[in-house]
Amino acid sequence: MSSIVSKGLEGIVAAETRLGEVKGAEGVLFYCGYDINELVKVSYEEVVHLLYYNKLPNQAELDKLTTALRAERELPQGVIDFLKNAPKSAKPIDIMRTAVSMLGCYDLTRHDIDVSENLATAIRLTSQIGVIAAYFHRARQGLDLPPVRKDLSEAAHFLYLINGEVPSKEAERTLDIAYILHAEHGFNASTFTARVVASTLSDMYSAISAAIGALKGPLHGGANEGVIHMLQEIGDLDKVDAWVEDALAQKKKIMGIGHRVYKVLDPRAPHLREMAVQLTQQLGEPKWIQMSERIAQIMRERKNLNANVDFYSATVYYSLDIPTDLFTPIFAIARMSGWTAHVLEQWSENRLFRPLSEYTGKPYGQKVVPINER
Repeated sequence: MSSIVSKGLEGIVAAETRLGEVKGAEGVLFYCGYDINELVKVSYEEVVHLLYYNKLPNQAELDKLTTALRAERELPQGVIDFLKNAPKSAKPIDIMRTAVSMLGCYDLTRHDIDVSENLATAIRLTSQIGVIAAYFHRARQGLDLPPVRKDLSEAAHFLYLINGEVPSKEAERTLDIAYILHAEHGFNASTFTARVVASTLSDMYSAISAAIGALKGPLHGGANEGVIHMLQEIGDLDKVDAWVEDALAQKKKIMGIGHRVYKVLDPRAPHLREMAVQLTQQLGEPKWIQMSERIAQIMRERKNLNANVDFYSATVYYSLDIPTDLFTPIFAIARMSGWTAHVLEQWSENRLFRPLSEYTGKPYGQKVVPINER
């Protein structure tokens, strides 16, 4: 009987989840029943609580989670030594993948321990991942590693660590919203990777290391770095049309445009666009958003494709003076809460992922020929 092959698992429902729902045809995104347009009204920490506990917290619950997150920021000395001595030329996302794997050597976890212990590991990873990225960024520049603080939000703490000073409230809230918009997105490639690893009953650190590896790819989280490189290559607004025309003629991919699931505008993009406009106006460097807007317009008119979450996030991060090779790490920092929530959900009612494949190789019954006759 002939099998139906769905390349890329397109259209295949692989599992049930309470965490996220992406409605691509309508261009809407929900976390635990909340529209993303509602969730940008709260803090990232509140969204973390929502993903872990399936409810937005009251003040006491938020205080408890915030205290837990801030208490877990310290890294083991062995991981700090690695960050200091790792090749300065290494990509931060690779360092993060390796450091997360190292953390697993200090905190051996299993699927079958008490739920509260695995939740504590999830909180620890969500807390420590930003410290890892920031510490490596400083170490590769030969800068000191400031001690972690327990009086700053997740977003403010990351900006504090990379810059050595407490950010403005505007910068903090901008990154906070970016974290919210990136926290969860259904069964995307990296989340699915984490769940597949978790389904083998491996540990959380293994699942998250694998997820980071998947996120690194330019067809997934790595696209935001490609956007800013594209804008820098174009250079100016009056060069956009010719550049895009040439790229289309050569069938090049326009980074940050189009989405595997959304057939209309990515619901996260307008929020990032608004922040990009505000930041570039404040900095007096409007050309980045102007170039972006023109590219988006051309692609809508020519290809009926819309901007995705990476398209405007690149300008937001660039305007916050965040180095380009930290763009994808920020995606990982924000998504850590979603990844770990999915691992916990997978373990709560586990079944090993084991899809089939359609064989397309040589005919069956091949015979081995002696090596001297081949």
